[in-house]
Amino acid sequence: MIPIQLLIKNFLSYRDAALDFSGLHTACICGANGAGKSSLLEAITWVIWGQSRATVEDDIIHAGAKEVRVDFTFQTNEQVYRIIRNRVRGGTSIVEFQIETPSGFRPLTGKGLKATQDVILQHIKLDYDTFINSAYLRQGKADEFMLKRPGERKEILAELLKLNQYDELEEKAKDTAKLYKGRVEELERSLESITLQLSQKEMTESQKTDLELQLNNLQQTQALDNIQLQSLQVIAHERQNWEQQLGFTRQQEQNLIQDSDRLQKDQLAVKSQLGELEKILHQEREINVGYAEYQNLQSQEELFTNKFEQHTRATNLKEQKQRFLDKQIQDLERKLQQIEAELLALEKQEEEIKETLTKTGNIESALLQLNAAREHLAKLDELQMQVTPLLQQRTSLQSQIDRAYANLVARLDQIQVKENELQNQYYRQPQLQQALMEVGMQIAELDKKKVYLQRVKDKGQERKSFIERLQSQQREYEKILEELENKLQMLHNPNAPCPLCERPLNEHYWSRVVGKTQTDYDDIQGQFWVVREQIAVSDREIQVLRQEYKEILQNLSGYDALLEQRGQLSAQLDATSYVKKELEKVASEREHLENSLQAGDYLPDKQREIAELDAYLQQLNYNPQDHALARNEVDRWRWVEIKQGQIKDAIKRQGQLAAKKPELIANIQECKLQIQALKINSILAVEIEDLTKEIAEIGYSVEQHNYLRQNVRKSQSWELKHQNLLAAKSQYPELETKYQELKEAILTRGDNLKNVQQQINNLVHKLSDSANPKQEIEKLQLQIDKRRRELDEKIAQLGRLEQMTHQLESLQKQYDQEKEQLENCKKQQRVYQELALAFGKNGIQALMIENVLPQLEAEANSLLSRLSANQFHVQFVTQKSGRSGKSTRKNAKLIDTLDILIADARGTRSYETYSGGESFRINFAIRLALAKLLAQRAGSALQLLVVDEGFGTQDGEGCDRLIAAINAISADFACILTVTHIPHLKEAFQARIEVSKNQQGSQLQLLT
Repeated sequence: MIPIQLLIKNFLSYRDAALDFSGLHTACICGANGAGKSSLLEAITWVIWGQSRATVEDDIIHAGAKEVRVDFTFQTNEQVYRIIRNRVRGGTSIVEFQIETPSGFRPLTGKGLKATQDVILQHIKLDYDTFINSAYLRQGKADEFMLKRPGERKEILAELLKLNQYDELEEKAKDTAKLYKGRVEELERSLESITLQLSQKEMTESQKTDLELQLNNLQQTQALDNIQLQSLQVIAHERQNWEQQLGFTRQQEQNLIQDSDRLQKDQLAVKSQLGELEKILHQEREINVGYAEYQNLQSQEELFTNKFEQHTRATNLKEQKQRFLDKQIQDLERKLQQIEAELLALEKQEEEIKETLTKTGNIESALLQLNAAREHLAKLDELQMQVTPLLQQRTSLQSQIDRAYANLVARLDQIQVKENELQNQYYRQPQLQQALMEVGMQIAELDKKKVYLQRVKDKGQERKSFIERLQSQQREYEKILEELENKLQMLHNPNAPCPLCERPLNEHYWSRVVGKTQTDYDDIQGQFWVVREQIAVSDREIQVLRQEYKEILQNLSGYDALLEQRGQLSAQLDATSYVKKELEKVASEREHLENSLQAGDYLPDKQREIAELDAYLQQLNYNPQDHALARNEVDRWRWVEIKQGQIKDAIKRQGQLAAKKPELIANIQECKLQIQALKINSILAVEIEDLTKEIAEIGYSVEQHNYLRQNVRKSQSWELKHQNLLAAKSQYPELETKYQELKEAILTRGDNLKNVQQQINNLVHKLSDSANPKQEIEKLQLQIDKRRRELDEKIAQLGRLEQMTHQLESLQKQYDQEKEQLENCKKQQRVYQELALAFGKNGIQALMIENVLPQLEAEANSLLSRLSANQFHVQFVTQKSGRSGKSTRKNAKLIDTLDILIADARGTRSYETYSGGESFRINFAIRLALAKLLAQRAGSALQLLVVDEGFGTQDGEGCDRLIAAINAISADFACILTVTHIPHLKEAFQARIEVSKNQQGSQLQLLT
């Protein structure tokens, strides 16, 4: 990916910025801390992948702005693309993806954000994680890989290589294998149980035939007894009808007696009401007189109520107008106060202006000094314009010379590294033979442990199968206990039917059924607890075996690695035969490079041009310090212009204030006259006076009104008496009629009572003359019930046998199906177990890491040789001995790790003992080697390199080596961007992107 153009609007610290990368090869992004250098790079990652360092996506929008937009044009795979990403605060992002064609950019945008992002990834072949771990060396992340523990480094490398997908596949394969294993065990237990049940088939058929004969005999005897019972029940039913009829007639008798008593009480109540109404009717004349007086008082009180309403309305209107008049007066008084305050402020400003105008004389002399300083600065600016191109030309020439020198140094470093490696290989032959012998002994020891591991595994499988059989019995007991508990709950109901045949039970048989069910429940529960105890004991045994298996398996974890190490050692031992000839070639080339560097016979034309430029610059005699002093002098006298502007403003304001003062005085006099007019001659004042006269003419008296109200309340009782009189006149005829009706009803009830008593006597004679068959029916019913219970038991037994027969037929079909399923599941289990081993860390993942590490080590050492003048060398070790204090070489085991051994002139040391500058160079070399490796694995060339790392830990020589290394590898990249804030490093780069920050946000300036 090669950047072409970047347009930014409202992204982090940038308001509006544009950057053209065309022609840039090696560029430095420089500026003060916090100016927005890293934000420029964050804009590229956000527009392509929609990811940045912000945890909340709205945080990338510039403070105060509503939306953000980034437009990025770049080239990859010889094709130009363009991505535009927008986001509105509080909304969602919108992405457009375009490709350049001869007729312009053509859209490749998909349907929706996710679809478009997928299209972008398909074309650039680089996701966000791979980019930030390869092309983008982020600030503060150089030592992240080195600071991890050795065991964690291997996990990080696996994650960077995206090997975690194999972990997911391994887990899925293990889970699937466990599912099939569980299914196999379940099918085996099921088949064992079915075989046991099918052996009961012949005994079930024999029991079924005997029960059918017994049922036939019992049913014939029961039919004869039922016929005799029905004849006796007819006689009992007729006698029961007479008894019911007698009870009904006696109830009629009781009802007639109660009706007669109730009617007599109602008659007495009506007679009493007639007497009270006659009393009211005798007071008719007195009530009419009192009611007329009450009406007269009520009419007078209504007249005074009308006057009260008129008086209240006039009083409220007067108060309202008075409030409005007071508000107008108050508004004018406030306005008068404001004008007076404004006049006072104006007089104070006049005094300040007079004081400013007294300083005019000092300003004119200072202006002469400012003009002289500006003339001197202009001359120095012209001289700088001549010197700047010459300095840039010299920098370019020096950069070319340094690049040539760095290329020679880098090549010499590579040769020296290769020579050291070949010497180490030549002298390592005895060590390799000894190491090969030790690895062989370790493998033989682990082979013995593998045999013992299989024995522990077989014993664990045996215990596990035993537990599964116990768990199956436990489930069967739980099911039986649940059925028995349900039967007991049903039988606790007094009218509960038989649980098997659903026929009613008598008390004797109910007790037997409950007792038998409770006994079965207690027996099954005892067996259930025995099984649970056996499961607990077996679980403890399995835990012990599992711990032992785990410890042995942990000891065997390095077995495959030892086999692989033995193969590598054998290959290395075979490869030492050609080392001597290769050493002679490398030594000859190294001697030639050292002579060239010592003589300095590279790029003589460029060195001659630099000498000529230095002589001409000395003639011009331009001094940046004098130029800076001239600028400071101009800045020191710039206050004169500000003071001169203040005097001009003071003169202008003095004229404005002189014109405004008479106007304010006139406004004050006018406000005072308006206030006086409102209080005396206004319309509101006249209306208030008229309302005062109207209130006096109404003549309303509160005392008289209250006196009339009290008399009206005292006379209100006559209104109630008048209403009672009218009600008595209407009710009296009705009550007289009701009294006669009650009298006739009492006579009718007496005649009906005599007829009912005659019917009771007749029914009593019939019952005494007939016999009662109740005892014979009960005796016969007991025999029938006893035989019915016996029949129910037989029917229930027959039903269970028939159900068992059907179950055995279904079980035979199930047996055939599950046997076929068992074979298929065993086959699938074996397949997924093999897949889990292949996807595991000791399978494909370990093989991929071992293949990648030599490439990573070679690339890192090549870069490190350029950075350290061939002083440092790194080696990646994937396994180490795990000996304890008391262990010997014979029983030592190897542990998976990723140690990084660093060697210099003093030997091999730990990473923590190196200085900040040295550790940074080591980190930089390993990090850049990882970047190249990840880009290759992503399927794309690493054309862009972004180094957002601080160079503050490097001394002068270290910085020069880093710059030389970057220049040396520049041919491998289409564009290299380096971020720094160190001033003297800016000139070392071909082009600079200056980043500055002001009140409008971060600003960009490209200098070439």
